[in-house]
Amino acid sequence: MTLARRAFCPHIVVWEAIICTEEAFLRMDLYDQHLHSKHSFDSKADPRENVEAAIEQGLSGLTFTEHYDVNPQDWDSCVYDDAAYSETIEGLRCEFGDAIFIGKGVEICYQPRRMDHVLEFLEDHSFDLVVLSVHYFGEHAVHKRAHWVGIDTAEGTRRYFAHVIEAVRFVGQVQREGSRVFDVLGHLDLVKRYTQRFFGEHDVDACADLRDEILRGCLAADLTPEINTSTLRQGLDVTMPNLATVRRYAELGGQAMSVGSDAHVSKAIGAGLREAVSMLRDVGIHQLAVFKGREREFVRFDGGR
Repeated sequence: MTLARRAFCPHIVVWEAIICTEEAFLRMDLYDQHLHSKHSFDSKADPRENVEAAIEQGLSGLTFTEHYDVNPQDWDSCVYDDAAYSETIEGLRCEFGDAIFIGKGVEICYQPRRMDHVLEFLEDHSFDLVVLSVHYFGEHAVHKRAHWVGIDTAEGTRRYFAHVIEAVRFVGQVQREGSRVFDVLGHLDLVKRYTQRFFGEHDVDACADLRDEILRGCLAADLTPEINTSTLRQGLDVTMPNLATVRRYAELGGQAMSVGSDAHVSKAIGAGLREAVSMLRDVGIHQLAVFKGREREFVRFDGGR
């Protein structure tokens, strides 16, 4: 079809634009940088099946981020075994390394009384990516219904965000001392998953002041926020964080974010990543932050760098 004929067929132009958009999605270098397998206490997924699923999804890479939980309440259930985990990663790289990048990452739950132990652990082990996540508000696990007794959603949400601020400040302090120990801040508004589950509501925008402090802290600490898509599969119609927070991050100067499905089963690998990329495009961010060997690469959506 010629350009002249396009001018008289606007419906065809729209159709062609849609095709180009879909083709662009297919060409994108997408990396799922938050997922779990049997090496985490809360997953039974076969690591090999995770990789196969990522290849089927057309991903350029996936990074396992197995849980390392140091809270005394969680320690008994922590199945983290670095030797076994590393052996799995090496085996997968030998089998699939020519087809897809396979990263070895870890997800650390922020525990202020145990961070010295965490720092020692990270110094003694090698990873491609270290995710710092917050699963508590103060001493209480946000995912346990009993810990919400006497706390309404507004108060619980503010308590959670205050704990995230504390975690980001800790990262900034370590950064000022000369080390970038953590790479990504995982699901920064995780609390809404549980306020929705327990109470049927998830208003995090009321905490815009705390959200801004978190985002500014991330920029100061060189800590990349993540768009976590797991809530799209768990009863919410928004990611963690939502579009308003992603837009605010861009307004504050953020240039790239990490994306992850937080999959605990193989069929969820890569789920929602394209929606996350669309959000980033909507706010004017055109690249992903991808970590390999603790080094950050900026990967443009069109496949460039």
